[in-house]
Amino acid sequence: MQRSPGQIALALGIALFLGVFLLAPVATVVYVAFTEKGGGGLTLVNFLDFGRTELFVRSFWNSVYVSGMTVVWASVLALPLAYLTTRFEFRGAMLVQTLGFLPLIMPPFVGAVAMQLLFGRNGSVNLLLDEWFDFKIGFMEGLNGVIFLQAIHYFPFILVNLSAALRNIDRSMEEAAQNLGSHGLRLFRRIALPLALPGYIAGASLVFVKVFDDVATPLLLNVKEMLAPQAYLRITSIGIDDPMGYVISVVLILVAVATMWATALVMKGKDYATTQRGGGGLARRKLRPREQVLAYAVVIFILALVLAPHVGLVLLSFATVWSYSPLPDGYTLAHYTRVLGDSSIYIKNTLLYAGLAAAIDVVIGGAIAYLVLRTRLPGRQWLDWAASTALAVPGVVLGIGYLRAFYGVSLPDGTPLATLWIVIVLAIAIRRLPYALRAAYAALQQISISLEEAAENLGATKARTVRRVVIPLMTGGLLAGFVTSFATAAVELSAVLILVQSNSDAPLAYGLYVLMQTPAGRGAGAALGVIAVLIVAICMWLSQLAVDRSQRARGLDI
Repeated sequence: MQRSPGQIALALGIALFLGVFLLAPVATVVYVAFTEKGGGGLTLVNFLDFGRTELFVRSFWNSVYVSGMTVVWASVLALPLAYLTTRFEFRGAMLVQTLGFLPLIMPPFVGAVAMQLLFGRNGSVNLLLDEWFDFKIGFMEGLNGVIFLQAIHYFPFILVNLSAALRNIDRSMEEAAQNLGSHGLRLFRRIALPLALPGYIAGASLVFVKVFDDVATPLLLNVKEMLAPQAYLRITSIGIDDPMGYVISVVLILVAVATMWATALVMKGKDYATTQRGGGGLARRKLRPREQVLAYAVVIFILALVLAPHVGLVLLSFATVWSYSPLPDGYTLAHYTRVLGDSSIYIKNTLLYAGLAAAIDVVIGGAIAYLVLRTRLPGRQWLDWAASTALAVPGVVLGIGYLRAFYGVSLPDGTPLATLWIVIVLAIAIRRLPYALRAAYAALQQISISLEEAAENLGATKARTVRRVVIPLMTGGLLAGFVTSFATAAVELSAVLILVQSNSDAPLAYGLYVLMQTPAGRGAGAALGVIAVLIVAICMWLSQLAVDRSQRARGLDI
């Protein structure tokens, strides 16, 4: 490990990039929130006005309620799947885990209209309930609709983290509990779940934050009395000079930070370590015939529920007319023809924006990982922390910050910088940078520094060593980071919704939101949504393929 002028210049360049495109916009939002309207001095009056306005207070508590209840119902969906697939001989466990992950490849706002057609007041399920049993259930009404849809979409965060934590438990501890007479749900509740709590809390906190700062889903369900939609509506309807939009943005940041802090506080001072990781002691128990029937019934019901948005979206994309009927009246390819013709600009822009953003993320993330793990530069850890703070900044806040910070900066022809499409790319890149950074960090951690030392002992310069040794060995991790950033950037909407100034510069997510606003555009919007889901699914598959090939190549090298 050493310090060189090149490394110092690289660190300063990254710090400048993060300062201009992450810290400065966020700082601008915070500054305006504490500034008197019209450019006066610092004040708390804006926050006092926020606390005295019934709409904002009600929106805050609605957001807390929706986020909390989403965590509860997401847990109800995730716990049975995680428990059954990790603690029993359950045929099809891998398929269940894979299908359980699928909701994450569809943005929640994309499935909102499809879920209304299936579970709305006059949707398929309620029409059948009314015909058969003469009653209806308000699945998709008001805040309950947001909770229902968000729980279905985000429960995989809890499922993935909890399943991994359950697999890593030393099962000999469960065996000891069994020998002392603890069985069944009592064993799970008193032994397995407490030891898996870190995984559960990690997933639950992520669900809470993601739901709290979601803009598009409540708006598409016509729910406006929530905090993130209020921030968007204040800026777009009143203007960028309205201080309330910035105050709400600061509150969104504070809630995100407080959630992460509370998560760390809950885990502080507790020891969840076991003497071995998974596989030891307790074998997976066989289900009795009656238990098997019940288990498969529960799993099939949950999977049918969480995959309903995908089914509804596909049906809507082919439907001629679907209104007041359990299924569409007919089917057509016209929506796909329209999308591939009139709306192809959305797809082109998405491929361009997401590709550029992912490339920026891989370069910046790889460079930060290298500086942190391979140099002794003072303050290098701050680069990692600064880049990771993007996770705590809601997309709507970043979009508002970019609009405020860069709208007053003009090009020589007078065009405001904030109106250029490249600003959308930079916002998306900042939002997804932590994903590429973590992938690059993990990849570099697996490379022994002795390989670089050997290359330098043979006469290679530091730059040549990085180019010929480090980067090739990191290829799998960098590709995984690129594809993950690309896939998630392709459906980013919160920041994009604020920054898009013209339809010609709009990406796919924005086009989806616009098309889904009117009944006439929903068929085309659904077709565009199916294309978006396919893009994300292919990217996820390519990411996994890149990781697997990298691991196999590393195994052959060893």
